[in-house]
Amino acid sequence: MDSIGLIREFLKERLGVEPDAVTPEAVLSDQGVDSLMMLELIFEFEDRFGIKLSPDLKTPNSVGEMITLMDGLIATQKS
Repeated sequence: MDSIGLIREFLKERLGVEPDAVTPEAVLSDQGVDSLMMLELIFEFEDRFGIKLSPDLKTPNSVGEMITLMDGLIATQKS
């Protein structure tokens, strides 16, 4: 699964957000993601991809920012 797929699955399961609504331009808070839900999403990402995020991570505001963050960490891990 890729990062957008993980985000879409997570939002569908937790908040009932239709996957078509989860686009890179979508603002996470507009999708119902609050600070607790963001932590859950980050934990899900860490578990799925076996990556540990830094505690001083800048919180992404949009789906696109989250994808960029996730994809960058996945690429770093593979190198």
